[in-house]
Amino acid sequence: MSARPQSARAVTACASAMAIALLVTGAHVQSQGAQAPNRAQRPAWPPALTAPASGDVEVLPVKGNVYMISGAGANITVQIGDQGIFLVDTGIASMSEKVWAAVRTLSKNKLRYVVNTADLADHIGGNATISAKGEIVPLRERNYNAGPMGTIEYNRASVIAYLTVLGRMSAPTGQVSPTPPAAWPDNTYATPQKRLSFNDEPIVIMHETANTDGNSVVLFRRSDVVAAGDLLDLTNFPMIDQKAGGSVQGMITALNHLIDTTVPEAHAAGGTMVVPGHGRIADHAEVAYYRDMVTIVRDRVEDMMKKRMTLEQIKAAHPAREYEPRYGHTTGPWTTDMFVEAAYRGLAPGTN
Repeated sequence: MSARPQSARAVTACASAMAIALLVTGAHVQSQGAQAPNRAQRPAWPPALTAPASGDVEVLPVKGNVYMISGAGANITVQIGDQGIFLVDTGIASMSEKVWAAVRTLSKNKLRYVVNTADLADHIGGNATISAKGEIVPLRERNYNAGPMGTIEYNRASVIAYLTVLGRMSAPTGQVSPTPPAAWPDNTYATPQKRLSFNDEPIVIMHETANTDGNSVVLFRRSDVVAAGDLLDLTNFPMIDQKAGGSVQGMITALNHLIDTTVPEAHAAGGTMVVPGHGRIADHAEVAYYRDMVTIVRDRVEDMMKKRMTLEQIKAAHPAREYEPRYGHTTGPWTTDMFVEAAYRGLAPGTN
């Protein structure tokens, strides 16, 4: 007779548990329903983008607290945070004010650092105007006048570049320097790397001998972004300046280093984002494709040279044929023929 009450108690307990579960489920469903409008209000990612009007610049989110500004010559990389603003390259001189206006939409903090990845006009043209908008990180109080540090110019962001970049920017042509002193780097390095921490992020500035002997590549380690400069140009074959120490073999070596720096997320895509000197934001796969292209063209030119073909014959054979629709140009400052000739000159005996 004792079994029936126990069974009844078990049924009652089971029913109570089911009721509680239903109440909890209902509350959970109501909670989800209440959250639905908030989820719907979240901005889409990636955000909808529209092409900038002619003569305007465009700001694109890259990753973390790093952004890219395009439309002002070479792409400009912007890192922002509580400590201030860090720029990689400054674009052409005529777009300086538009570039600065775009930077101010991202942050109202002080501009502290600018890195020049090369000494070309589309990378350094805005140095004088934009660096003057910033302020160097003070080593001492501004009113400290004793000692050699008392003469520091504080009302300018520090401009970082490899030593040879300063040499070419300041070298006189006749009686006039190629660029005004206000645009010159004040913070040069001559080591394989220059490292600093800014906005709570380790930043590694790496020297490469590629397009010239003064390429700088900037790694933002926490954001997982690399600003590659013209080491990666998705709109053109690599522009190689042999007179400034550049070479096709240097390009390949530097691109291999860039591949080693990037980490893909899946299937060689995603992961580390790369801001090229020109063109869209890239990743590991894009860098590998570009490296393969340069290597294949180099090997073809070298093979033709072994067959004793002249430079004109090599150009006529189009060793970069399948890549020309994507990277080639027949007019402008850097053509396909110029790239093939640079590869040829770099491989010719006595020219490396």
